[in-house]
Amino acid sequence: MTQRRTRLEVWGDPIEHSRSPQLHAAAYRALGLDWSYGRRRVSAESFPSELHSLDDAFRGLSVTYPLKEAAFAASVTRDARAELTGAVNTVLLTGAGPSGFNTDVGGIVGSLAECGITELRRVRIVGAGATATSALVAVTELGADEIEVAARRPEAVAGLREIGDRRGLTVRGVPLAQPELAPVDLTIAALPGGAVVADAGADRLASGGGALFDVVYGQGMTSLQAAWLRAGHPIHTGEGMLLHQAVLQVRIFVGGDPAVPLRDESTVVGAMRASLMGD
Repeated sequence: MTQRRTRLEVWGDPIEHSRSPQLHAAAYRALGLDWSYGRRRVSAESFPSELHSLDDAFRGLSVTYPLKEAAFAASVTRDARAELTGAVNTVLLTGAGPSGFNTDVGGIVGSLAECGITELRRVRIVGAGATATSALVAVTELGADEIEVAARRPEAVAGLREIGDRRGLTVRGVPLAQPELAPVDLTIAALPGGAVVADAGADRLASGGGALFDVVYGQGMTSLQAAWLRAGHPIHTGEGMLLHQAVLQVRIFVGGDPAVPLRDESTVVGAMRASLMGD
């Protein structure tokens, strides 16, 4: 009897822009695994039924916007970072049910470290969605204790404030249109692809100084990146986060544990990085 090929997919909406298939394909080639990794457009409303429809050839899923909360709800077990953020971006399908993980936090920490940022104190996060919660946890792991969240809707900051409370930190929400903003060491733009900040607002955010870490990748220069360029401040884009969170996902899909390195991991990471650079 022929064994079916192991399958993995990335789900989201939109999903056409995702580079996850090329990253994961490079990883499994380097590991000598004949696994397939596809993509599927899935809405938050259809996520439960799509998940239920998967057969046992599926080993797991990468989950992107707007499905991270739905994946959290569907997971029967979750790792500590997922529990803290309320967001799951990686689902390992097991006999006991879906296990949820958050590798976005580790992806941000790893990418910032690669940029030479290993300690923080004052941070501003732009946006208040699932990626913002991961950004909040990531910067607290790096020591940040003064955190401000700039959002269009002040009520959206409540969830991040609760996370701060659980970590003994005060998270302050400010309107995105606030005329004066305090200086910070780092601004993290945690907005979904396609979200636009008007030039005046972007320049106002850039006036706070420090580096910009923008989670967006592969969509040209954003208004925030342009504002930081005008201000002469450093810019780091989302490819690094994408790479580092994907490495953790591969660890999960291969061995079930994001903390356990892959066999010959440096070679695998090199292949994944090359796949991004070659796009």
